[in-house]
Amino acid sequence: MTIHIVQAGETISTISEQYKIPVERLIMENGITNPENLAIGQTIVIVQPKTVYVVQPGDTLASIAQQHNVSPMEILRNNPYLSDREYLYAGETIVIEYQTNRTRTIATSGYTFSYIDRSILIKTLPFLSYLTIFNYRATGEGEIVTAGNDTDLIHLAESYGVAPIMFVSTIAEDGMVNREVNYTILNNPDIQNRLMENSLQIIKEKGYHGINIYIEDISYDNIDKLSEYLKRASELFRSEGFRILVTITPVTNIDNAGISLERIDYSKLANYVDGIIFASYDWARTLGYPSSVFPVNVLTELLDYSVNIIPPEKIFLGITTVGYDWPLPYIPGSTGATIVTNNGAVQIAAENNIPIQFNEPAQSPYFYYMASDGILHVIWFKDARSFEARINLVSEYNLQGLSVWTIMKFDAQMWLIINNEYYIEKPHLNG
Repeated sequence: MTIHIVQAGETISTISEQYKIPVERLIMENGITNPENLAIGQTIVIVQPKTVYVVQPGDTLASIAQQHNVSPMEILRNNPYLSDREYLYAGETIVIEYQTNRTRTIATSGYTFSYIDRSILIKTLPFLSYLTIFNYRATGEGEIVTAGNDTDLIHLAESYGVAPIMFVSTIAEDGMVNREVNYTILNNPDIQNRLMENSLQIIKEKGYHGINIYIEDISYDNIDKLSEYLKRASELFRSEGFRILVTITPVTNIDNAGISLERIDYSKLANYVDGIIFASYDWARTLGYPSSVFPVNVLTELLDYSVNIIPPEKIFLGITTVGYDWPLPYIPGSTGATIVTNNGAVQIAAENNIPIQFNEPAQSPYFYYMASDGILHVIWFKDARSFEARINLVSEYNLQGLSVWTIMKFDAQMWLIINNEYYIEKPHLNG
């Protein structure tokens, strides 16, 4: 695999000629939305096919997979666009196998809301081990509020060999965590028991394969109470044969002088769960200052600390799939960032003829641009280099796998790199 950085004067055609890969495949594999106007500094992932196949009349996905002794999921991972199709077309060329150096199998988890575009979900499921459905909110009375209908998501996931996981949090409809409800639950065992029993009932009724509990506001003062809560939850769910995961936003201090981590003893939580997901989905909103979302130098600091107190095979590394756009000057407590897709960020750079810069310690691209209203903006986002650096940490630290926030948009480059680096675990689904 090669990550090509677009230079001044290059076009999609010259890059195609350089690597002997058809233009159409470069565009398709990378999800390029600006092929006629590439941005300087834009990344393009180059992966050479090892085995290709020209579809013959009467071929099906299953027959081609059997002919080449691979799984249908492998063909879909190598050709994600096929997920949008009802039929294969005679004469088209598909990739059976890429030239990769895969030696490890990892677990992957993706978060989704119940209203995800089903075509995006179907395209993503071949890459997943677990589908975490963000659909349930806990109240201060231990009741659970459902945000939407998740029945078809559960069935779709299982049809692709993916285990659907119930996600429970105190995140309100405005996207913010209700800290008062958190406090109430944490300090009342009766409410905790009611919440756990209600969760278990939904898991059984819906057909989930486990639960993912979002742990917010971890501190030195409440870590022991959280541990006691998870111990009881673990005894309940595991006794029924269900997985129990927790999602944690690491306690982080950030300002214009830099970013630092608070060294909470997460081992007290790890004893009772099958996996800890270190996520950062609310980074820009809650921490504010313009920066890369979870820079690699901070991630390595977190992992250096965590793997010494938590078995690394219990850790999922969280990856975000969006960037953030800040108007400048930044005013603490006032300036808010807006979400931008990675392709959207590249498009802005290309349209404004602005070279994309790259921060090496953070392993993240960024650039400044002037909006039509005359206000200066800065965008931090992810590109192929960002994904590769984060994805490689799984092998470096021997982690259980990756967790993606969110899969609501399909990021072709990210999945192309994951598919190049790892085999994807498919859990054993019972019933």
